[in-house]
Amino acid sequence: MSGTDQRNVIRIAQLVSEALADERIRRGTAGRPPLRSADERELARNVTARHLDALAAQHLTDGLETLSSDEEGELAEAVLARVLGLGRIQPLLDRDDVSDIHIRGCASTILKLTDGRRVASAPVVDSDDELIELIRLIATRVGRSERRFDAANPELNVQLPDGSRLFAMMEVSSRPSVTIRRHRFELSSLAELEERGLIDEGLSEFLAAAVRAQRNIVIAGGTGSGKTTLLRALLNEVPRDERIITIEDAYELGLDRFEDLHPDYDMLQSRPANIEGRGEISMVDLTRMALRMDPDRVMLGEVRGAEAFPMLMAMSQGNNGSMCTMHADSTRTVFPKLAAYVSMAETGLPVETVNLLLATALHFVVHIQTIGGVRRVVSVREVVDADGAQIISNEVFKPGLDGRAVPGYALRDTTVRLLEQHGFDPSYLDKPDGWWSW
Repeated sequence: MSGTDQRNVIRIAQLVSEALADERIRRGTAGRPPLRSADERELARNVTARHLDALAAQHLTDGLETLSSDEEGELAEAVLARVLGLGRIQPLLDRDDVSDIHIRGCASTILKLTDGRRVASAPVVDSDDELIELIRLIATRVGRSERRFDAANPELNVQLPDGSRLFAMMEVSSRPSVTIRRHRFELSSLAELEERGLIDEGLSEFLAAAVRAQRNIVIAGGTGSGKTTLLRALLNEVPRDERIITIEDAYELGLDRFEDLHPDYDMLQSRPANIEGRGEISMVDLTRMALRMDPDRVMLGEVRGAEAFPMLMAMSQGNNGSMCTMHADSTRTVFPKLAAYVSMAETGLPVETVNLLLATALHFVVHIQTIGGVRRVVSVREVVDADGAQIISNEVFKPGLDGRAVPGYALRDTTVRLLEQHGFDPSYLDKPDGWWSW
């Protein structure tokens, strides 16, 4: 869009914002409920249309060429994106082929595509200050509590209306920086993950049976490897009559989008302290709260600190079938990382006791890795026991020649019998090269 058009976007967007603010004040003064999102968008469209008519009239008066219908439509959408959306970021979020967006001030915008490629895109702001103001506006619009973004509070972490997660930084970075990670809630079943090559048929049947058998599972991998996507698919294998509590920093699992599959659920989200430094609700707090809510299963979106201890206690005290994700570079490294997280809870437990807790609480660890731009499960480890400072485990699915998980070390007989009782066919394990069809 040209500089002149961008100035019109900013001017009309300001007028529309003022009209919406006036309407909110009027409704609040009259004791009326706030406008629904659809009604607010319709009001914004009507106000935008009036100002576009006024702009066309002004052009005629000044003897200037009026905008075409396509140009007016583009201008209107840009205004609505600035007022109700994310400005020039919004069209990038609307693209189906974009998985992540990296913004560095007005200097560069890099898009990470769903096929793994990274491509440059036009800057989404004309100055670094404009990006800071846009992020502040987004925080005001989508935050559940008062959020600041300034030199004293140089980071911001919020969830956008479409479920994407936005993280912004300023002052401590060379330029104001924004990272947006998309979450595709349409990927919600193991069958869909089979189609995309994340797992094969045998591994899909194995994981589904493990969930039905109420095995406690940790899903590990790097950033953007698909941990949350796999956890969401496994969640949807939980029987309909079980009560699920999810605990997250941001609502990424989207359990409310699958109410037909999970009618009895609650979603908990941590909360930072307010500007006075009060009101923080941590993941540790939420984990303890969840255990008082009569859960059948507790799901942690991501374990990365002291919340590991109450989570493991929950797993070992009857909440079988619980699951979580964490960052780790292999199934084996999950154990020392979890032990380190438990130590952050200042329990004072010796390493032997921590390992015994790990061995009692965990049943399987799944590792996901991106290979050639494609996400794949590469390893599954069965936890067997603890021997002092050592966790004893077997890699029951191991990386094959191309990195994809294939049957490895034999499952224990008791595990095979349990999974059989929940619909797993052990003949899948007799395929040393997996069930890949290509």
